[in-house]
Order: sequence, then structure tokens, then C-alpha cells
Amino acid sequence: MPSRKILHLDLDAFFCAVEEQIDSSLRGLPFAVGGRPDQRGVVASCSYPARRFGVRSAMPMSQALRLCPHLLIRPSNFKAYRAASEQVMQRLNNLTPYVEQISIDEAFLDVTLLPDSADRIAYRLQKQINDELGLPCSLGVAANKLVAKVANNIGKDRAGKDSPPNAVTIIPPGEESAFLAPLPTRELWGVGPKTAEELARMGIQTIGDIARTPEGRLVQRFGKQGEDISRRARGLDDRPVESESETKSVSKETTFARDLTDGEQLRRTLRSLSDSVGRRLRQDGLSGTTVKIKLRWADFTTLTRQTTLSRPTNHDNEIYETALELFNKSWPKGRPVRLLGVGVSGFDEETFQPGLWDTPAPLQDNRLESVLDQLRNRFGEHIVQRGSAMLGESTDDE
Repeated sequence: MPSRKILHLDLDAFFCAVEEQIDSSLRGLPFAVGGRPDQRGVVASCSYPARRFGVRSAMPMSQALRLCPHLLIRPSNFKAYRAASEQVMQRLNNLTPYVEQISIDEAFLDVTLLPDSADRIAYRLQKQINDELGLPCSLGVAANKLVAKVANNIGKDRAGKDSPPNAVTIIPPGEESAFLAPLPTRELWGVGPKTAEELARMGIQTIGDIARTPEGRLVQRFGKQGEDISRRARGLDDRPVESESETKSVSKETTFARDLTDGEQLRRTLRSLSDSVGRRLRQDGLSGTTVKIKLRWADFTTLTRQTTLSRPTNHDNEIYETALELFNKSWPKGRPVRLLGVGVSGFDEETFQPGLWDTPAPLQDNRLESVLDQLRNRFGEHIVQRGSAMLGESTDDE
């Protein structure tokens, strides 16, 4: 059976690249995209000149400013980022129907059925995105998703930090294990900090060390995860590129400018988040059966809780009431909350139709939601707010 041809594409410093298209004066300067430092903002993306000072994504913006006092800060412009991402994904889908979008700036492609070699396809695709969209991008090329992703990560790292790497890293079929062997264990998908520490205690420092370790010993220490780690360390991965384009979940979360301990304010935020999720579901014609909340405490530990409904919903009140029940069970009164989120998933393949014994949302709720959706679509998200929401104060995370 011939080897698959899998590409992993990652847009280099994507948010910053789009910002430079909007404002060309930013090119060559240290700048970051993200929240304000006085509101506990976080770096969402940073330019390569900023990285020379030690600035990196997910770093508190206040820390980034300490490392680089002349750092320029740009607020996130997700409308522009989504538009640019759609342009990229359109080109990927024109190349092959087998595209799995991982995030706004990352995707896998299966180009096995195309006649050209994988490396020629990768270089041609990179040039197209560079020339037509003015966006730098890096690609990993391999016979499976695992190795293509790792190859891209390594290729970008080896390209240096002075400018966008715009790298193409190719691992020929049959060389997967040899490529992975010298890399540290943390480079292997599924090996996080705790697993890496445990592996180190076993005397295992590299992916090659994992591959040489008897699988039974790994299973004894890590259970089923040990079996998975052993396979991946040998470069084995038969996962398909999932070309399913349907939305898997819709969520909204907020990071507070200051940790909140007030239950009423937290519940008002929960209400607002639920309304936003409901509106997005209705816009996309979706209904879901699983409602989930996310809580992040002051020490950055994160708790998620979810429940499954008896029937799909996209109604604000049903989402909020379910989320509120989860919140009341999960939040110890008075404990400071840094982040709060609400999400809905478990979408039906077909549009939901209430059954004979189902109780649909009240008609007046449907009409009210429809009117509110129309107003917000026309005049903006905040044109209509619940009276309670106007008392809260927060900053949105995307």
C-alpha cells in the first residue's frame, strides 16, 4: 500500500502578519496583539522582533512590557483574522477535499490522490499563500499527521526567530522513527509536562528512548496512554484527515479584569455568555445537547463541567439555566474566579424537530430571541443588553 501524503500548514505569527497588512508601519517593529496590561491582558501573538526580547504568546502583557518596554500593543481584530483565515482555507479546499482545520491558522491536508510529489505540492502551496495573500506560512510534510505536525514544529524552530520562518520540512516515508528519535520527549504529541517528568524518572529523555522501552513497561506505568505513547514514538499514526467541516462546538468565555468573588456578578456574566452562545447557534442553524461551563481560578487551575440535555437546544434561557445549575454545583462561594466560559456541543446531523412529548421553548421566547438577533445583527452585539448585564465589567477572550 503506497504511503499517504499529509501536509500540516501553520500560518506564521498569523495575527501579527494580518496586522502588518493593515498597518505596514508595524513591519520590523516589536509589537504584540492582545489585551491591555492594566486589565491583565495576555499576548495572543507577537512579532518576530518582539520575540528577540523574550516575548511569547500566552505571556501576561505586563510581563511582555517589562521584557520589551518599547513594545507596541495592538488590540485583537478577529474580524480581520477570520477573513484572512477564510481566504487561506478556501485555497486549501480548492487543492484537496481532505482538509482538517485545527484552528484559525492551522490545518492538515491529505494530498495522497494528487499526482505530484508531496514536497512539490507543499512548496507550490506555500508560494501561493505568500504571493496571493501576502501571508508567511510553514508546512510539515510526512506520511501521517503526527510526524507532519512535529516536522513543522521543528522546522519552524530551526529557522530562527528573526523573521517568519516560512519553512517547509519534509520527512520521507520510512524515516519517521529516525527523525523522531533524537527529539526530547516533550515534542511527542500526548506527552505533557507531568508525563515528561515521569518519563525522566524512568531514565527516558528522548523520543528514541521511548521507542526502545518495552511497551509493557510503559503500559504498567501509564496504562492505555503508555501504549499510545509507544506507538507514536515509533512514528506510527493511522488517524485520517477529518474533512468534516461542521462546527463541533460553540463557546464564549470572559477573563475578568480582576478576580471576581461576587456570586451575582458571576451569574450576570453567565447570563450574558449564554445569550451570546445561543445567538451564535441560531445564526449557524445549530442546536446542541451538551452544555458546558469553564471556570478558571486565581491560581490558573481550570475546572470544566458539562451535562447532556434530553433534547437539543439553541435557546438562551435553556442554555443559561443549565449552565447556572452547573455553576452553582461547581463554584465554592467566595472563591475568586479569573475566567468564566459557556459552551454548547453535541450537534445533531439534522435540524432538530420537537417530538410529540417534547416541550418546546415558549413562543414568546422564540419571537423575542428573533427580534434581539435582528437588532444585534444590524446594530452590533451591545445594542440591546439585559439590565443585569450592564452592571458587570469584563474583557472578552477569543
